Amino acid sequence: MESEYTLEHFGFSANQISLERRSYVEKCLDMLLDTIIQRLVNSEETINLFAKEKDYVIKNVLKSMESHLSKIDDLDNKLFSVPGYVLLPRDWDHMKENTERDEEEQEQKVQELKQEFLQVENAKYDALKDIYADEIAAQDELKQMLHSYNNKISAHSLLAALAVREDLGTNAQAFSRKHPLACWLSTMLVIFSGAMVANALLGEPILAPLKNTPQLLVGTAVWYMVFYTPFDIGYKIGKFLPVKLVASAMKEIYRAKKVYDGVTHAAKLYPNAWIIMIIIGTIKGNGAGFTKLLERLIRGAWTPTAMEFMQPSFYTKASLLASIIFVLDKKTDWMSAPHALVYFGIVIFLVYFKLSSILLGIHDPFLPFENLFCAIFFGGIWDSLAKILGRGQIKEGEGKDAKKSN
Repeated sequence: MESEYTLEHFGFSANQISLERRSYVEKCLDMLLDTIIQRLVNSEETINLFAKEKDYVIKNVLKSMESHLSKIDDLDNKLFSVPGYVLLPRDWDHMKENTERDEEEQEQKVQELKQEFLQVENAKYDALKDIYADEIAAQDELKQMLHSYNNKISAHSLLAALAVREDLGTNAQAFSRKHPLACWLSTMLVIFSGAMVANALLGEPILAPLKNTPQLLVGTAVWYMVFYTPFDIGYKIGKFLPVKLVASAMKEIYRAKKVYDGVTHAAKLYPNAWIIMIIIGTIKGNGAGFTKLLERLIRGAWTPTAMEFMQPSFYTKASLLASIIFVLDKKTDWMSAPHALVYFGIVIFLVYFKLSSILLGIHDPFLPFENLFCAIFFGGIWDSLAKILGRGQIKEGEGKDAKKSN
């Protein structure tokens, strides 16, 4: 497509010149051949025969001249072309210098257009303001509700005391009567284990969680109720299924809060250390799993195989997953959902699988995926293949020995 600037500047284009040149050359050849035929040939029959072959001759001549004509066309394109940045007479008005008054008028027009544009845009989004406000209010209310459980400490303390008593087994009553201090210390360690271990790793006072006197008193009261109420009424109430379901749901809500608080606290100290955030969030979410060895040692039981790193529980895995999600939500743009919705999703995940473990016996939903992952990436397939090949070699060797003996 020819440039409008070229047509307006020269009045013609390089393409037009090329077409006219080719037409003129063809016309000259036609006239030349007619003259040659008329002068050199006297027979009318021969003239007619040459006239029929004239078009073929012209085409061949033009074909032989094609390379020369193309070079001339390229030269025309270079000579008769005007770049788009060259100004024509009709563009000269834009080159004139504006006065100060002209600048003020143009600025005023720009502001007027800007105001009109903003009015149109505001009119479009005014209808959505109420929807956005309602959504933000709902998110804030949900977040406050999840963070403001007044009884979450009681539920956490109740389940911690029940876990200590169940770990003692049938000797729980006799042990609590004979060693009340060790029983109380182990229970407090389970209740405050996440914060203590996290503080130890971050170089903060290990006993700082015990400064919360109301929480310490609530934990002590729950411990006393589980171990020392007459006829074991407190323990039986805690083991009653509806009570245990409610307490478990509340503890999982509290677990989500502890994981989030751990990630947030580590992010303040080490803003770019994702691994530290994930570790602290995981430990805060299930600190009891990492202190089980020490907690049993306080009660006089030495179980070196009870290491959470060797056999991580579902709660450690869930806390690890929640920590990773919180870190991605806080440090990246990969999570397009609002923070309140991400937090709520983690709470639902923890509560659902906790209740499933109590009611349906689903203790570790991660286990099938772990087995598949380990089989693929940690030598499971290759070990099985090696065993199969080894058995084949053994059988082949036995067959050869049998043949030799025969």
